[in-house]
Amino acid sequence: MTWQAYVDNNLLGAGFASAALLGAADGSVWAHSAGFNVAEGKAITALFQKDGAAFATGIHVAGKKYMAIKSDTRSAYGKLGAGGVVCVKTLTCIIVAVYDDKLQPGAAANIAEKLADYLIDNNC
Repeated sequence: MTWQAYVDNNLLGAGFASAALLGAADGSVWAHSAGFNVAEGKAITALFQKDGAAFATGIHVAGKKYMAIKSDTRSAYGKLGAGGVVCVKTLTCIIVAVYDDKLQPGAAANIAEKLADYLIDNNC
């Protein structure tokens, strides 16, 4: 499966409004949904350097700042209005998935975390 297929099938297909996969080493964009431009790759990779990193800065994705509600070396979750963002680091990439009011925060986290587990289990 291609990286774009993970975005299209596993994230957008599960109800996320927009999503991207970034390289964990440098924050480069590997795949993204149409019109979703994640220019903050370096800043997103920095969120996973130490527990709590996102609490000081918030989570900046596609020009929006999300208030951090979870931040550790694997996952960073943020809220903005009725929606939010879930970022999860695997061995090689970072899942960045934005949801709106059509997807509950717990469901959003569960979907992204399960995809991350699958990728990790497959050495990705």
